[in-house]
Amino acid sequence: MRYVEEFREAEAVQTWVAAIAQRVTRPWTLMEVCGGQTHSIVRYGLDTLLPEGVTLLHGPGCPVCVTPGAVIDQAIAIAADPQVTICSFGDMLRVPGDRQQSLQQARAAGAQVQIVYSPLDAVAIAAKNRDRQVVFLAVGFETTAPATALAIAQAQQLGLNNFSILLSHVRVAPVMAQLLADPDCRIQAFLAAGHVCTVAGLAEYPAIAQRYRVPIAVTGFEPLDILQGIYTCIDQLESERFEVVNCYGRAVQPGGNPAAQQWVERVFAIADQDWRGLGTIPEGGLQFQPAFKAFDARCRFAVTEAIGITTGSDCISGLVLQGQKQPCDCPAFGRTCTPETPLGAPMVSSEGACAAYYHYRPIIATN
Repeated sequence: MRYVEEFREAEAVQTWVAAIAQRVTRPWTLMEVCGGQTHSIVRYGLDTLLPEGVTLLHGPGCPVCVTPGAVIDQAIAIAADPQVTICSFGDMLRVPGDRQQSLQQARAAGAQVQIVYSPLDAVAIAAKNRDRQVVFLAVGFETTAPATALAIAQAQQLGLNNFSILLSHVRVAPVMAQLLADPDCRIQAFLAAGHVCTVAGLAEYPAIAQRYRVPIAVTGFEPLDILQGIYTCIDQLESERFEVVNCYGRAVQPGGNPAAQQWVERVFAIADQDWRGLGTIPEGGLQFQPAFKAFDARCRFAVTEAIGITTGSDCISGLVLQGQKQPCDCPAFGRTCTPETPLGAPMVSSEGACAAYYHYRPIIATN
């Protein structure tokens, strides 16, 4: 399969591993930003192939995982209205909010909650059911924001007064800077998320690399992509260079996707944003432009930003999302927290670090 199988060849993997081992002279700590990268690393055991002293930290690059619990609580509160249908991606249904309830539980109790594969699916539902309010729970990074913007523009064109968005889109570059600004930060280089850069481009990264003196390698999600990114970062660290290198040229252009960026800028503006487990990230999310404020579900249904009440548990998902702990460091991992009974979002999402460890390293999960 072109552009897939050739990036998983065992001989090529060993070649890159050997190159990394030859280049390393001291310990280094890197963080992969994206949950898709994390799953590839754990699935193929790439971290176990690296030389001793080269450490990979798993970052907060899972959009489902970083959606604040308060947003889930808001969606559940809105869904309590029998005249409302909540639409969302499948992973979001099982994520617990601050009140330890999920949209899946709300649906079991009678709320109208539907799984969709695109925000345009939610627009279609609203167009067919004009007597009902349809709310799309919009989450994700720069990758999915253009589709949400297009859905809002289409709903406006169709005159759908029964369609709105519960907005929780986040931006990756600001959270990278926030992690690096932490006095206890261990990150010495980043593997940046290739799919995000496909849309957003590379413009925000050089300033981060120079300010915090960290190499940034934009990579894909296959083993060779990731190993090339690791080698690129270590090569820079060993020679004290701090540059942004695009290792995913088959998909990423330096300027990203201008058409997608224009749609996002038309509908949304950059804003501070709460991230689950990380707090408020300056310029870490999006808000509505005034011309599209009518589609803001928070205004339409008068829900507040913090209606949840956090309950205590053994879950350390916040520390996992910050790269300070590994999933297996959590006392609940594989015991009281499993994909069937998740305490934290990283065990729910298909991109969550805890789910990756549970599925691909079952011995750890059962010890």
